[in-house]
Amino acid sequence: MRLFPAIDIQGGRAVRLRRGDFRDETVFGADPIAIARRWEQEGARQLHVVDLDGAREGRPHNLDYVSRLVRDVRIPVQFGGGVRDASALEAVKAAGVARLVIGTAALDDPEFLQSALESWGERLVVALDAEGGRVKTHGWQEASGRRAIDEADRLAELGVREIIYTDIARDGMLKGVNLEELRDLAYGASLEVIASGGVTRLDDLRLLRRLEPLGVTGVIVGRALYEGNFTIGEALAALENPE
Repeated sequence: MRLFPAIDIQGGRAVRLRRGDFRDETVFGADPIAIARRWEQEGARQLHVVDLDGAREGRPHNLDYVSRLVRDVRIPVQFGGGVRDASALEAVKAAGVARLVIGTAALDDPEFLQSALESWGERLVVALDAEGGRVKTHGWQEASGRRAIDEADRLAELGVREIIYTDIARDGMLKGVNLEELRDLAYGASLEVIASGGVTRLDDLRLLRRLEPLGVTGVIVGRALYEGNFTIGEALAALENPE
């Protein structure tokens, strides 16, 4: 199972939000690039980078940082945040990221999703963010009322092969992962799933690893790494070594 250490950029700084609340941030570093180098040095094999300003405002804001980050590390960078039109697709491609994550536009604009799939192919990942099993969009600020499992099925029919499923209620809260909801989604959808939200201890990673046969093939970890609950090496061991 793949580990994606998270770097969320807001105002040029590396931060973590609680439950997606832009007013409830913790700053973990003034230099996101330095954090990327640190995760790489500690053994990370890929990174998950989010432009929080872009997610909130609907267009990428921190691509300069992202471009520099991509140049300064040798591991692949997965990036998302505010990519909702053709010009943003091209700008992100020019930044050199390995994988693109789109959310709101993928759910609300089928034509845009199709163009993104044509441009990025298997390197495209769709973010499915939910609270209480219902999807939220526009930087987690708008409730759609749609069930996450229904959206996952629709995305699969449109050609999406992989999603990031975030439990907003647990994101950044260090309260453990919602295994039941994640299990139901992975079992019911014909997609690969990257889990996000709530990872607190190594035991959370071990439990997620058990869902790999259902299609849970990766996990994004943020606050638990920043606060020293475990190291990159310990996380990789928990995800890869048989119990």
